[in-house]
Amino acid sequence: MTRRVVVTGMGLVTPLGNNVQDSWDAIIAGKCGVGPITHFDTTNFLVKIAAEVKNFKPEDYMPAKEARRRDRYQHYVYVAAKEALAQSGLELTTEEMRDRTGVIVGSSVGGVESYYRNANTLFTTNDPRRITPFGIPMIMVNGGSDMVSIMIGARGPSYTPISACATGADCIGHAFDLIRAGRIDRAVAGGADAPIIPIGVAAFDRVGACSRQNDDPQHAIRPFDKNRTGLAFSEGAGVLVLEELEAAKARGATIWGELIGYGSTSDAYHSTAPDPEATGAAAAIRLAMQQANISPSDIDYINAHGTATALNDPMETKAVKAVLGEHAYKIPMSSTKSMTGHAMGATAAFEAVFALLSIRDNVAPPTINYETPDPECDLDYVPNLAREMPIDIAMSNSFGFGGHNVSLIFRRFA
Repeated sequence: MTRRVVVTGMGLVTPLGNNVQDSWDAIIAGKCGVGPITHFDTTNFLVKIAAEVKNFKPEDYMPAKEARRRDRYQHYVYVAAKEALAQSGLELTTEEMRDRTGVIVGSSVGGVESYYRNANTLFTTNDPRRITPFGIPMIMVNGGSDMVSIMIGARGPSYTPISACATGADCIGHAFDLIRAGRIDRAVAGGADAPIIPIGVAAFDRVGACSRQNDDPQHAIRPFDKNRTGLAFSEGAGVLVLEELEAAKARGATIWGELIGYGSTSDAYHSTAPDPEATGAAAAIRLAMQQANISPSDIDYINAHGTATALNDPMETKAVKAVLGEHAYKIPMSSTKSMTGHAMGATAAFEAVFALLSIRDNVAPPTINYETPDPECDLDYVPNLAREMPIDIAMSNSFGFGGHNVSLIFRRFA
């Protein structure tokens, strides 16, 4: 018999807040986290805006010595994981619990800021002794997951599936599969990224993905709008504590929702562009729905990938309509990236948390900056204002470079 998987803890660090409630309050209020880049000098850059995490000092959350030995993305993992674990009340008090707990917290690029900084030091000084001895654990893509595993004493699987901007969702989905299959009983799962560095912004701008609306960053990101200009780089972390239902009930845990469906596919089409026919994206949505054993009419809200790029938004609209048919027009589907920006693999984890919170509070977040309808994007994108409504089942879709497609489906626990 397949086991049920529930969510007992949530943690966030986003450009809108350094915890779940602050981030969610800002989302529902339609606030935007995009502003001028402060992480580096943008004088020679065409893109000068991003959604940076604000008022964040890692030494406020962890010993200063440890903070110096960790990359920025690992700082975010630490804080989000601590919040999720505190909310869940989970403590690994027995050897069996330690052995049957996994940590699957991924990242699309890992410690790229530390790599960039140390490489620059080596290039400019030609002195290998100037490189930090902590460089390898700072750079490793699995460094965040390992850090959490060590922190809580989890001895189950600890690894990091990487699927570009779908990474956080795939990590949650892999943890879900391991628990359902009986391999483990619980997992800390999610994603984190801190890609706002010169080479990251420059590379994305070179492929035409970034908005250059530097003079008005608050209104620069406009998913599904005819006049969309591209995405804004972002950063942060999102973490869930997932548990097998009976194990969660046995320890009296508060249950925030149930994960009931996970679909993951590849386009096999292009290294950066999505398949314009949306075949792979539609297949991921269909697989998640089949696993959840639901029909289109059961879905109350969709948190879209919604990057505000010319290629993604029409493709995603087409995928949803391909699977849900005429009912697609009746389901509110919004892009919270209009407020958080695009934090690569971390955003998929942000949005899993937002899907759960939409169920908790019966409210669909808005797509802000939506002004001009696009004939290719003709669904209900919850324009500009949050919408109070009954939500029992929410879907979160994530797509990534290389043709990665992931769909997660959450249900109100009953």
